[in-house]
Amino acid sequence: MKFFKELLKKNWAPYTIASCSAVLLYLALTNVNVFLKGLSAVYSIMLPVLSGIIISYVMNPLVQFIHKKVFGKIKSDRLGRNLSVFVSVLMVVALIGLLMGALIPQMIDSIGTFADNFESYSRSLQKLFKSFMDRFGKENDLALVDRIWSQIVEKGSKLLSENMGEIIGTSYSIGKGFVSGIIACILAVYFLLDAPHLMECVAKLLRVLTTEKKYKNITDFVKRCNHILLRFIICDLIEGVIVGVVNFIFMSIVGMDYALLISVVVGVTNMAPTFGPIVGAVVGAFILVLVNPWYALWFLIFTVILQTIDGYIIKPKLFGDTLGVSSIWILITLVVGGRMFGVAGILLAIPFAAICDYIFRDIVWKRLEQRSRKRELMEKKNSKK
Repeated sequence: MKFFKELLKKNWAPYTIASCSAVLLYLALTNVNVFLKGLSAVYSIMLPVLSGIIISYVMNPLVQFIHKKVFGKIKSDRLGRNLSVFVSVLMVVALIGLLMGALIPQMIDSIGTFADNFESYSRSLQKLFKSFMDRFGKENDLALVDRIWSQIVEKGSKLLSENMGEIIGTSYSIGKGFVSGIIACILAVYFLLDAPHLMECVAKLLRVLTTEKKYKNITDFVKRCNHILLRFIICDLIEGVIVGVVNFIFMSIVGMDYALLISVVVGVTNMAPTFGPIVGAVVGAFILVLVNPWYALWFLIFTVILQTIDGYIIKPKLFGDTLGVSSIWILITLVVGGRMFGVAGILLAIPFAAICDYIFRDIVWKRLEQRSRKRELMEKKNSKK
C-alpha cells in the first residue's frame, strides 16, 4: 500500500493513469459487442455461484436463529453451526415437499375431473359446431369440415416445423437451468457451512488493505446494507402472506374449489418478482378451468385487480414504512428498475432505493453538514481577525 501511495505522488502518475483509462474506454466503446458477449459468458458461468450465494444469504438468518435457540449450548461452535445448517436445509426441503405434495395430487384430481367431464365437454362442442355449420347449409357440411381440418393440420405442421429449433432450445435451456439450480443448492449448503470462516477471511483482508478508520466505515456500511436486505426479505414474506390470505377470502366467498391450495401457491409465488404472480395465476387458473371455466375467468380478473393494488399501494406502503423510505420513491424505483433492467431491476429496486436513501441521509448529508460547520467556523475566525 505504501508503495502505491508513493507511486501516485510522482508527477507522471496522474497523466499515465488518465492515458490508460482513455485507451481502455476507447477499446471498450469500439468493441461493445465483444465486451457484452464476454460479460454474458462470465455471467452464465458464474450464475450457479451467484445463485448459491443468494440462497445461502436468504437462509442464513434461519441458520443463525436455530444455532442460537437450539444448538447454542454446544461447546463446539463449528458443530453447532453444521447441525443448524442441516436442520435448516431439512426444514426448507420438507416445506417444499409438503407444498408439492399438496399441489400435485390436486392437479391430478383436476385432470381426473376433466377426464370424467370430457364427454359433456365434447357434446357441448358438437352442439356449438353443429349450430355453426347450420348457417352454411347442410349440403356443404362434409366439404367444409374436411377443408377446416386440412387447414388445421397444415398450419399445425408448419408451426411445429418452423419452431422445432426453438422447442429444442427451450428444452435444453430448461434442462441446463435445472442442473444449474442443483449446483446452486449444493454450493449454498457449502457457503452456509463455511460462512463464518469466509467472513473472517474477508475481514482480515480488509484490515490488511485499509486503515482502521476505513475498515470501520466499510463494516458499518455493510452491516447497514445487510440490515436493509433482511428487512426487505421479511417484508416480502409479509406481502406474500397478505396476498395469499386476501386470495383465500375471495375464493371462499365465491365458493371456488381448492381455495386453500391455490391461495398458498399464489402467496408463495407472489414473493418472486414479475413472473411469480403470473405463475401463481396460471397454476390457479389451470386447476379451476378443469372444474369450472367461469371460476377460472373470475379468478384471473381478481388476480389482475389484486396484483395492481399490491404493486401500487401495498408494496410501496409496506416496504416504505418498514425500510424508512418514502412510498413514492419505492414506486418510482419499481417502475424505473422494471423498465430498465427487467426482472432483476424489480427484484433489486426496493433494497437499492433503501440503500441509496441510507447513503444520502447518513453519509452524504452528514458530510455536507460537517463541511458547512467547518466553513462557518472559518468564517467566524476570519471575521474576528
